Amino acid sequence: MVSVPRLVIAAPASGSGKTTVATGLMAAFAERGLDVSPHKVGPDYIDPGYHALAVSSSPARSGRAPRPGRNLDAFLCGPERIAPLFLHGAAGCDLAVVEGVMGLYDGAAGQGELASTAHVAKLLRAPVVLVVDASSQSRSVAALVHGFASWDPEVRVAGVILNKVGSDRHEELLREALDGSGVPVFGALRRVRAVRAPSRHLGLVPVAERRAEAVESVAALAERVREGCDLEGLLALARSAPPLPDRPWDPERETASARGGAGPGGGAEPGPGPGGTRSVVALAGGAAFTFSYAEQAELLTAAGAEVVPFDPLREERLPPGTAGLVIGGGFPEVYAPELSANGPLRAEVAGLAAAGAPIAAECAGLLYLARSLDGEPMCGVLPAEARMSERLTLGYREAVAVGDSPLAAAGTRVRGHEFHRTAVEPGAGPEPAWGLVRPERRAEGFVRGGVHASYLHVHWAAVPEAAVRFVGRCASPLSGSGGGGR
Repeated sequence: MVSVPRLVIAAPASGSGKTTVATGLMAAFAERGLDVSPHKVGPDYIDPGYHALAVSSSPARSGRAPRPGRNLDAFLCGPERIAPLFLHGAAGCDLAVVEGVMGLYDGAAGQGELASTAHVAKLLRAPVVLVVDASSQSRSVAALVHGFASWDPEVRVAGVILNKVGSDRHEELLREALDGSGVPVFGALRRVRAVRAPSRHLGLVPVAERRAEAVESVAALAERVREGCDLEGLLALARSAPPLPDRPWDPERETASARGGAGPGGGAEPGPGPGGTRSVVALAGGAAFTFSYAEQAELLTAAGAEVVPFDPLREERLPPGTAGLVIGGGFPEVYAPELSANGPLRAEVAGLAAAGAPIAAECAGLLYLARSLDGEPMCGVLPAEARMSERLTLGYREAVAVGDSPLAAAGTRVRGHEFHRTAVEPGAGPEPAWGLVRPERRAEGFVRGGVHASYLHVHWAAVPEAAVRFVGRCASPLSGSGGGGR
């Protein structure tokens, strides 16, 4: 049994102020010296970046590795992994704050409560604080809160924070209405000019692209929350959460278990190479490639890799000894000219692919490996052209591996998520990465030599064998010119 003080910050609907309150709470508690563990329900990559920034000021983390923002997605990872992943991420913390997704009871389309904030709150046995946009109501707020609190008796709606309150009199009316609801009010935030957090075609601009401004924004959120919320009451509520009986998720245990089932062509015995060295896996990062789940690097490390981050916008060579390359999601379309101008790195990536080294590319990585992106030359690894599109592609997917690849044996079933405003022509190669089976049937992505490239974001915690296969396919570092030794 593991005890972790925890809160889930939810709302009746998107746009109510969950991110404002959750990020502000994380920062406010961190400033008080608490070691705060940040979490996000759903597949979102951007909010966790702000969460990680919010908790980075904690004196409790001085001299220790920063806590990354972590995702809790019951569709991508399965309900059975939610509590273990939470306990892994929250290990040793004083308080865990979990920001919800959409409305409290909104989950995967057509699948009931699956992956909703309510579902995750039940799996974590965590008290829920409902953030209510009170800007256009007074007494009706009690009916709204009562409805959310009584809809599912297994969901403990234990408090309310009122957002966008217009005046002292407005707050008084709201609190009077809620007096008889049985749900205490833990705060009221005034309707003020929004803290500056610019957005574009896929939501907020990531922290990596505006760090100095983001630090100011998070500090402003912390100030608003300190002034308007009962932090002591919220901390007491978090400490009322019961112990969890689950065992924390462990990447070492997961990869050890997966080694026996890595499948044909996967390299079932990955790990240190000749002389006990680890295979170097380069992990793309920086402003253009900000989307990755923390567990991916942890699994690669546990599988025997030395994971080395690098920035394709700034570095002209792959890390020395690169034997494999992982390029996650992000916004290469925003930086297409700069990525294209880095010709030496593009040539190295193409050379790595030509040598047969494993390359895993998701979404932004797929665009970077194409011949061009909005007319700008890219790496030319894939026979495809990429461009911005007017159409937003968004949603959960179920897929099956069409053939063997560095990530999956043929027939492997996965769950993933698509989120992009770009298009690639053709959408699939002669050997597709995946065959999508729900909600529609179509081939998607490319398998070409050691390259696996797709729009589909997959959470590797659900498929640890992907890390085992990938590291197993990594060649031993070779001597010679070029960052990858090729």
